Amino acid sequence: MRRVLASIASLALLAASSKAQPPQHRGPWNAEVVATKNLTLPGATLQVDFAAGNFDLPQDKILPWVQRAAQAVVVYYGKFPVRARVLIIPIPGEQGIVQGTTWGGMHGDPGFTRIRLGQHTTVQDLAEDWTMTHELTHMAFPTLPDDQHWMEEGLATYIEPIARVQAGELQPAQVWHDMIDGMPKGEPAANDQGMDRTHTWGRTYWGGALFCLVADVEIHKQTGNRKGLQDALRAIVAAGGTIDHDWPVMKALEVGDQATDTTVLTSMYKQWSSNPMPVDLPTLWQQLGVSGASASFDSKAPLASVRDSIMARRKD
Repeated sequence: MRRVLASIASLALLAASSKAQPPQHRGPWNAEVVATKNLTLPGATLQVDFAAGNFDLPQDKILPWVQRAAQAVVVYYGKFPVRARVLIIPIPGEQGIVQGTTWGGMHGDPGFTRIRLGQHTTVQDLAEDWTMTHELTHMAFPTLPDDQHWMEEGLATYIEPIARVQAGELQPAQVWHDMIDGMPKGEPAANDQGMDRTHTWGRTYWGGALFCLVADVEIHKQTGNRKGLQDALRAIVAAGGTIDHDWPVMKALEVGDQATDTTVLTSMYKQWSSNPMPVDLPTLWQQLGVSGASASFDSKAPLASVRDSIMARRKD
């Protein structure tokens, strides 16, 4: 089943891919390129390379998929964070997005994403895909030490569908439905030792996304709904916190807190990093006014305005 955030199977695949450190024995950029297209975006240029091999679709049917994903990142962050390259590699006999991996500072490119795309991928497959947006979102946050890999993946998991809502690709109800379904997978289980020391796929992706959701709601509450996590993340990018830079996690979170005039991110990290922090999700959904299989909205819920603001496109 296709997921807006990610299915269990998809997250297991992402756990073996997504943002990664380059292996020493090979160069992931080192593939024969048969065609190159450049996308000019606010803030940066995105180079799209097609590796040798065959697709059922012509390249001009694949390129809009990359353009849409990049545009969603632009909408969320106000610009594309770094000059980057996407390498699309055809996988014979397969259909759909097989794997995505993103690196920073790779062979002269500040951001580099490698996508393994099935030979028999259809236009519909590309229209329903979330992987490309997830991967490109990684470029808008600094590279952290291994123990904070959950922060990188959680941000991408949380931001990807919201960015696509703001870009007009998805409806908010669909995303809230998927959050209701998916966020419980990020809750701490028995013997959890906090986010920095519990590196299961559920805690890395959904646990990281749960941290982001709680932080987003809390920033909105503390600022009278004037600011949210999006403001913090834009400030981190503006301060140079992109994938091609190695930062300690507290540096990034302090920049984000300064932008929102709160201490939400640093305070939450100090708690969540080394302690299991369960979230009362039923109460949170009730306060936000989202419920049911269709994620119906309650306009009179205490945090209804926060719910709507999180998904709303910013006026830049």
